[in-house]
Amino acid sequence: MTQVTATGDHRRVKSAAFLFACGCAGAAPHWLDPARSLLPAISLAVMLGGYGLRTVMRARKSDPVDPVQSLDVDALPSLDVVVAARDEETVVTRLVERLSALRYPKGRLSTWVIDDGSLDRTPQILDALAERHPQLNVIHRKRDAGGGKSGALNTALTQLKGEWLLVLDADAQLQDDLLERLVPYALDGGWSAVQLRKAVVDADRNWLTRSQAMEMALDAVIQKGRLGAGGVAELRGNGQLIRRSVLEASGGFNEDTVTDDLDLSFRLLTHGALVGILWDPPVQEEAVPSLTALWRQRQRWAEGGLQRFFDYWPALMGEQLTLRQRWDLACFFLLQYGLPVISFADLSTSLLSRSMPIYWPLSFVAFSVSGLAYWRGCRGAKEGPPVPSPGPINLLIAITYLVHWFVVIPWVTLKMTVLPKRLVWAKTSHAGEQQPVQV
Repeated sequence: MTQVTATGDHRRVKSAAFLFACGCAGAAPHWLDPARSLLPAISLAVMLGGYGLRTVMRARKSDPVDPVQSLDVDALPSLDVVVAARDEETVVTRLVERLSALRYPKGRLSTWVIDDGSLDRTPQILDALAERHPQLNVIHRKRDAGGGKSGALNTALTQLKGEWLLVLDADAQLQDDLLERLVPYALDGGWSAVQLRKAVVDADRNWLTRSQAMEMALDAVIQKGRLGAGGVAELRGNGQLIRRSVLEASGGFNEDTVTDDLDLSFRLLTHGALVGILWDPPVQEEAVPSLTALWRQRQRWAEGGLQRFFDYWPALMGEQLTLRQRWDLACFFLLQYGLPVISFADLSTSLLSRSMPIYWPLSFVAFSVSGLAYWRGCRGAKEGPPVPSPGPINLLIAITYLVHWFVVIPWVTLKMTVLPKRLVWAKTSHAGEQQPVQV
């Protein structure tokens, strides 16, 4: 299949159409007969609530096979670990040391770190580390080389020799036995790519990082559940293992998007390549410690998430995907992106018309299912850093925290509709070992 591309103008038109449709859906029921005004909300609540409940309950945190038992050192493929780093002087030394401690057959593992035009001491630190660690390959890229993280990864892709590549963020922390368990899991499951569960290392920093730690557990439960129900799982940027031949056949990393992981998930899917999810061991990373940093990060995530649906929607609804996969994508799109915009239009109309909001049944169901996903993801033993317990207070805070998506997504949709397209890769800053931040 040829690569799917979209210009900024086409995305603006699609954003406008999406915004208009959601606006009409949110406002129209207010002018219906009061006896029928709740019918759209109740119908969607039943349909999407059933999808969400089935997804959460189908999630299995235990992996179906034990990779350790199937380990055959002689059969393990060659592997490249790839990291794009820009201004990462606070974490890059720790990263290289952790990567050097990974267990894997000698001669089959290479490490690549791309200095993506750093203005701090990252280039000098990497060059010094390369002298001490022979398996470390350092690539220096000009800051204005273009393409963001995708461009940096594509630069390395032309030089890689391994059969598989593991893409990490610069703040990634890994268990020493991760590769010995991850690679056999991918081979045994017949996956073209595998995403590790993400775990937050600094959950005890403040209420915001604690909420993000719980959100990562929620996301892993939903990913597992979607896959278990015959739907689609997605890559998450940090901790994604990909078969290089499949990646190259899919066109590499898309430099015309702000979220390379989400875009690549759909690109792989349209090429018949499936993504698996490994619960344990996780990839460990830092949470963003402030509301300002969260706002920047979530705008980028929301924009990239909408972009990929706008760019690939015709292919995703084609016959090459199964009916369950298409149903999963449609329901996920409505819950993740449609509901926040519809709810905003509903609330705005209720304020203007001095009437009650109409879509509260759908919102109530969505937050209830999220609470159940939190509970399932946070309870029980798991490897990696501890996850906050799903007690009543933590659950209430975490569910309330999700409201930020009901602000971010309508705002980003409006911005994508009105403003000309500008590709701005807003980097998430990594602090390394720092003192707790109050929010």
